Amino acid sequence: MEATGTWALLLALLLLALLLKLAVPRTRARGHLPPGPRPLPLLGNLLQLRPGALYPGLLRLSKKYGPVFTVHLGPWRRVVVLVGYKVVQEALGDMAEEFNGRGMLAMLDQTFDGHGVLFANGERWKQLRKFTLLALRDLGMGKREGEGLIQAEVQCLVEAFRDTEGHPFDPSLLLAQATSNVICSLTFGVRFSYEDEEFRTVVQAASGTLLGISSPWGQAYEMFFRLLRLLPGPHTQVQRHLGTLAAFAARQVSQHQGNRQTSGPARDVVDAFLMKMEQGTEVFPLLGSVLHDPEVFQRPEEFNPDRFLDADGRLKKHKAFLPFSLGKRVCLGEGLVRAELFLFFTAILQAFSLETPCPSGSLSLQPAVSGLFNIPPAFQLLVRPTDHHSR
Repeated sequence: MEATGTWALLLALLLLALLLKLAVPRTRARGHLPPGPRPLPLLGNLLQLRPGALYPGLLRLSKKYGPVFTVHLGPWRRVVVLVGYKVVQEALGDMAEEFNGRGMLAMLDQTFDGHGVLFANGERWKQLRKFTLLALRDLGMGKREGEGLIQAEVQCLVEAFRDTEGHPFDPSLLLAQATSNVICSLTFGVRFSYEDEEFRTVVQAASGTLLGISSPWGQAYEMFFRLLRLLPGPHTQVQRHLGTLAAFAARQVSQHQGNRQTSGPARDVVDAFLMKMEQGTEVFPLLGSVLHDPEVFQRPEEFNPDRFLDADGRLKKHKAFLPFSLGKRVCLGEGLVRAELFLFFTAILQAFSLETPCPSGSLSLQPAVSGLFNIPPAFQLLVRPTDHHSR
């Protein structure tokens, strides 16, 4: 239903666009851009890349035009797409300095306006990244202190799982709250109860933002943002979610400003900031295509953890396993996330046996929504305490 409504509204908007002064800019010379499908006036490559199926559409085009090609997302955005490990490694790894910028994300840029370590570019981004990394390391990320912070949250999550008393439940919110608490502890120096209503609202707003960006409407918005931003639609709900997140962060910063320390070590990232300080063509490196590159991973569509183990059963690093990206824009929290995954997962497996109440064969690893993010489907989990962890 959502996809049908999206198409109907898009067609109406395209007719409206003919009457507005938001007409398509005169076609720019392609210069030395890679080949790609010819764009249509007003539509760009919409016929090949329909909202809701952007990623599979790009993969399909790579079969025809090769691992590097050009597409037009609507009438205003021309993008070069990189598909597969070889070209992504060459761009983000071998030419990291040339590819350290961040392209537009229309639904978020309206709020962030180029600010913050995720959205800044140029010298501002370099300074923010350097400072944030130093602050996180000083606060224990990647060290024993940071591991202790995660371990404390692990125990809270295990207790919350135990309180389900063998009844099926959806663990999504609890897992999101646990990982968010680690971030809040590092960033704001505060941990929230899982029952805290404000904290629940903030975590749900973050999840709603990711879902909205990745939805068919979110993908359509990236193509036709100059028109859609003027009209009501699902993107307004994303803006409300972002407002909730911004208000929460502002309150935390305000509290720090009221009681911040002027000397001694920083208590968290906000303290560290308060102590210190009152181009070109867009490129889409498809990381999903790297993680499913058949030239690197045999039968990549299969769930096969053995591909990451050596002959002795020990974990081996794989050059093409790049879930945190590569180069200058690699995820700042990679070390933290790896520690969280290991500590949360091992603690849960040690404390519980995990079961699904769903019929055998009914589970799917396919995302419920696939766009900028892969959003997993909702699911139920049943946890039973192991004998040595029973109350």
